[in-house]
Amino acid sequence: METDVLIVGAGPTGLALGVDLARRGVDALVVEQADALFPGSRGKGLQPRTMEVFHDLGVVEAIQAAGGRYPVGMVWKDGRRLGEHHLFDPAEPTEDEPYNDSCMVPQWRTQEILYARLLELGGSVAFGREAVSLEQDADGLTVTFADGGTVRARYAVAADGGRSAVRRALGVGMTGETVDPQPTLVADVRLTGIDRDNWHIWPPSETVGFFTICPLAGTEDFQVVAQFPEGAEVDTSPDGVRKTVAERTHLAPEDVTEVLWASDFRPRAALADSFRVGRVFLAGDAAHIHPPAGGQGLNTSVQDAYNLGWKLGAVLRDGADPGLLDTYEEERRRVAADMLQLTTGVHRGEVRRGKETRQLGLGYPDSSLTEETRTDPEPLRAGDRAPDGRLGGVRLFDAFKGPHWTLVAVGTEVPQVPAAVHVVCGPEQPYYGRGLFLVRPDGYIGWAGSTADGLDAYLARFNL
Repeated sequence: METDVLIVGAGPTGLALGVDLARRGVDALVVEQADALFPGSRGKGLQPRTMEVFHDLGVVEAIQAAGGRYPVGMVWKDGRRLGEHHLFDPAEPTEDEPYNDSCMVPQWRTQEILYARLLELGGSVAFGREAVSLEQDADGLTVTFADGGTVRARYAVAADGGRSAVRRALGVGMTGETVDPQPTLVADVRLTGIDRDNWHIWPPSETVGFFTICPLAGTEDFQVVAQFPEGAEVDTSPDGVRKTVAERTHLAPEDVTEVLWASDFRPRAALADSFRVGRVFLAGDAAHIHPPAGGQGLNTSVQDAYNLGWKLGAVLRDGADPGLLDTYEEERRRVAADMLQLTTGVHRGEVRRGKETRQLGLGYPDSSLTEETRTDPEPLRAGDRAPDGRLGGVRLFDAFKGPHWTLVAVGTEVPQVPAAVHVVCGPEQPYYGRGLFLVRPDGYIGWAGSTADGLDAYLARFNL
């Protein structure tokens, strides 16, 4: 079998990349070692920036219908409610930031939605395909699977998680630390005896770590999280989960009517030493492993895919210089490093969940793809996220939606641009100010100017 891009791993990263490449007309194959999609709720928090990505990929309505806002925390002790605890700084949507609050969707449901979108666009996932070796040459690469089959591809993306077999085959190391030596249980359960109005919290004591029961929006399920003392063995069996619930709360073991999924982990922060080796790219947990606090791991991973997707499309379909692909590591490795520092701070109680964790302030001001030609850029500059809003009667996020570049012209003459570049224009836009703003396919401003001087040369870099 031959394909342009082989994506190893059908988690949120691999599926999001598959969707992005499918809508660009790039021949891509997603392969997954397991026989089905991941069944757990693990990465349940979707940040506003990821919701903007999902708007562009055509799944935000399905995501919103499947999830909901995080409930207010409720602190318990000795079978009594002590009072509410707000885990997040409140935020309401605005015209320029329409998805301004975290959305709770169990990871398994997010994957189902992305998978359905991939199939809708003509893509597919080959389940039960375990990659065991990889060889590169000047023209492409060959991946061999456990069943003896092979796939030939021009590029490959390792989206196969924190224990990435592809990363190990490439010999890429991970640099990081154990953020917390205490093991943690996470499980999806159905239970009775407690309401779904709050995220229920039992603070740590001298003998046991924290314990929470969170109702999973859009489902009948709850997510249980229990921290154990360092060195303890975590029993992830159904009986073990029931025992933990009974020991930590006022509930009885039989109140846990069903254990749907359970796992254990030790919070760790680690960054791959490289995000690219030849024709192979690392994305998602294969490139960076996050503590769960702050909900940054899945979101950073999906945005890896979003950054890489348009660049692969530009090279494979538009004839752009392959050197463009070098900017994936240049841009995303720094972002991942910053997010690892942030999640570690949240886990240790040094940083509160709020503006930073929403990821709307992320950008690429120092990227080699960023050109700011104005001497006094306000309020927006090249490298920033392109805000939503309205211009000339058009909603900007709807104008950006799709695999194209967009030129936003505010209060200035509109230059001639290639047909592949969409144009939105109007006399004024408060979130942009006056000028020309060339928005990349991933929603960041690549080039900005008061006039069109230099715009043609910039577009030529992408064979536009």
